[in-house]
This record gives sequence, structure tokens and C-alpha cells, in this order.
Amino acid sequence: MLMTATIDLNLTLEPARADDDAALAGISRRAFDSDAAVGGSGPGGPPGYDSADWQRQMMTQASAYWKLLLNGRLIGGAIVFTYPRGRYYLARLYLDPDYHRQGLGLRAMAALLDAYPEARTWRLETPPWNGRTRAFYEKAGFRVVRETAEDVFFQKTMRGGHGA
Repeated sequence: MLMTATIDLNLTLEPARADDDAALAGISRRAFDSDAAVGGSGPGGPPGYDSADWQRQMMTQASAYWKLLLNGRLIGGAIVFTYPRGRYYLARLYLDPDYHRQGLGLRAMAALLDAYPEARTWRLETPPWNGRTRAFYEKAGFRVVRETAEDVFFQKTMRGGHGA
């Protein structure tokens, strides 16, 4: 007789630590290199995406570097910068490709936004060729505010800790 069981997927955000640097760099490399399958010119990513040293540097320079855990297993990261008057910039959000297309990115985004109830606006950018990230950010409630040949700029206005 076959038995089924429901597994509670415990998705959490925790501050990244210096000793997470190599693991985060590896996940970031896999995540950004996977963009080659959705319009990228090949493996590659933003500056420092595959460098443990860069990850560690961002842990001290960014307002926050979060690690994303699923049932205690490291599956991604997020880098946030804060500015006066409730303005926030999401520099990076990435998941290991093994966890793409399971709703975890949207859950991670919601948890990240909830971590900053004082936020009034969030901004981020993505390359115009990446339809996957564009669709993801739009699904998460971000709106395109400007496009150039190099970047698509998004913004989300918040009210009372929730998207408007």
C-alpha cells in the first residue's frame, strides 16, 4: 500500500555569515549561469556573482545580505540596500536552479518584503533579455518604471508593509 505524506516546506531568511561565502557564491553562479537557457549569451552574471570574496564583501557593505533556507538547507540569497525615507533597493535575489519554478522565489520575495515593514518603495533592475526575471518581478507586484538597452527598472510601492 502506498502512503502519502505532506511535507511542510519551512522557508526562512537569515542573515548570511562570512562562512556562507563559498556556498552562496556557488549557488549564485549556478543561478546566474542558468540564465543562458532564457536568453543570456552564455554563462555569466553580474559583477562578483561567482566570487566568495565578493559575497563576503557584500555582507559588510550592503545593508543586509540574507541567506534563504529551505528546511535548513541553503538554497539562495538576497542582497538589500536601504536608503532614507523608506526606500529600498534589492540588488540581488537568487535561488539554486534546482528550486526554480516551485513558487519558492515568490515565497522568498514575500518574506523579504515582510522583513521590512517600514519600506515605502522597493526598486530593482534586471537585463531586458531576461524574460524569466521580468515575469517573476511582475508576478511579485513590481512595475516597470523605465527601460534602457541595458536594464529594465522596477519599483513596488508599499502600504502598511504590503504591496499596493
